[in-house]
Amino acid sequence: MLDTVIVGGGLCGLALASSLHGQGREFALYEARNRLGGRILSVPGASGMALDLGPAWFWPDTQPRMARLVEELGLASFPQHDSGAVLSLADHDKKPETLATDSVHGGARRIEGGMASLVRALAERLPGDALHPEHVLGAVRDRGDHVELHFAHGEVTVIVRARRVVLALPPRLLAERVRFEPALDEPTREAMRATPTWMADQAKALVAYDRAFWREAGQSGNAFVSHEHVALGEIFDACNADGDQAALGGFFALPPPFRAAIDSGSVAMLVSSQLVQVFGQDAEGGEQHVQDWAAEPYTCASLDLTPPGGHPEYGNPGLRRRLWNDKLHFGGSETAGYGGGYLEGALDAAARLLRTLVSGHSPVIQAASPNPAAGVSPDDPCLAHFSDWVAAQRASAFGRYRSQLNHDLAAQQREQLTQRALLGAVEQVYSAALDQLDGLPFDTADVAIRNGRSDLTPCVLAPFDGFNKALLDEAVAFNRTSCALSNFPYEHEPDSVYVDTILRDLAAAWREFALGVNAVLVARTHAAARTADAVGAVAA
Repeated sequence: MLDTVIVGGGLCGLALASSLHGQGREFALYEARNRLGGRILSVPGASGMALDLGPAWFWPDTQPRMARLVEELGLASFPQHDSGAVLSLADHDKKPETLATDSVHGGARRIEGGMASLVRALAERLPGDALHPEHVLGAVRDRGDHVELHFAHGEVTVIVRARRVVLALPPRLLAERVRFEPALDEPTREAMRATPTWMADQAKALVAYDRAFWREAGQSGNAFVSHEHVALGEIFDACNADGDQAALGGFFALPPPFRAAIDSGSVAMLVSSQLVQVFGQDAEGGEQHVQDWAAEPYTCASLDLTPPGGHPEYGNPGLRRRLWNDKLHFGGSETAGYGGGYLEGALDAAARLLRTLVSGHSPVIQAASPNPAAGVSPDDPCLAHFSDWVAAQRASAFGRYRSQLNHDLAAQQREQLTQRALLGAVEQVYSAALDQLDGLPFDTADVAIRNGRSDLTPCVLAPFDGFNKALLDEAVAFNRTSCALSNFPYEHEPDSVYVDTILRDLAAAWREFALGVNAVLVARTHAAARTADAVGAVAA
């Protein structure tokens, strides 16, 4: 029987597998496709340039996990080309207008060799016999002391047994296509169905050219098309780092049912005519590559064919619960507390799962207010180090808020800007704090656990006292003087109802963080006790 099985070979599953392997822990990873990467998909153009038909960007200012992973893997990145004129075409019978926009992508960077370089680098770390492509999950069964997984592998049914299972797949796909025995509870099923799959309703086109003619004309390659015959609503420069390998990319504005009803030849004609409308005759032809994620059976569920009205809401706590007595866990970017839908969210989910799997069993508690616990010295070196670290994070938290706000504005977000940016900033800090806590050598052997709570937990939480409220006050004060938010009255002068809503979101994030801190510390105490018992048994 396997110790841990990961289902899903996207970034979350690969990052988790890499961490488990690095710690010498047993695992196996199963993937439905014949390739790894999930929604990360880079295809080679005729010139050899990698063309990203899935995610292409990461933002170091607001996505620190991605920035660290790229550096750790030794991959080179480069800034998304944003300089030059931005075009807007609102009437198909007229020429495009030039917008006064300096940057569309807000500090985004791309990876040399395409985003699939990330996948290859992670996969190279893993033992080949632990990776099982072309295994389609059909059923998950609770067998008491283990979980039984049923996969279709070609014409054969493969049954795999594991003590713990991580389902790093879009929640809607699991709800629609995987049978759970016993059935999951209704709140969990509803959370799965209510969570849109990132990119599932999207289609993307990349067109390679022999030169970047738009740059020669002083254009950035960024364009927005909104007329009634629009095919590609958003267009961007997709050249390599030097610009000597040229390409334009675009996101389809056509809804999934319309795309499904037309043939590939018609799609190619629509893409070509759209680019000619915007950039002129130089854009005719080109080497086209199109990926329709709505037609991807391992990405898109039926509910995803109806696109969400705006940026989806992610981070439902119900998808981060431990099920079946800690044997079943959900992963994937859609379950992340921070960066949901993005690659950053996949890494955040992987870090959470690693903490959970390594910590083992721990009781459920109610989060406590951060007051120092009796009997634990505040002079403990680990606590002092952690307190200093938190102080530095508090000092930089407002910068995180502004970076997240600028990112959302650049991404054309128009609703709940303050709420999203504040929640993103605090969850980013909390996620990093749990990583920091994992790396500190606390001696918890003599720390008591009372009613499921470690006596050390309030001391670890104490440096965060007032953190959320102070950050909210600073953000509201900034908003009132921000020219960028002057066109958003609800954000510029947030009323008491909006502020209360934000405070409730921040309180929920705090509670989940407090539970996570306690789980780590309780697990440390249990591990210390097991080690002591083992040493005593050997001595005896």
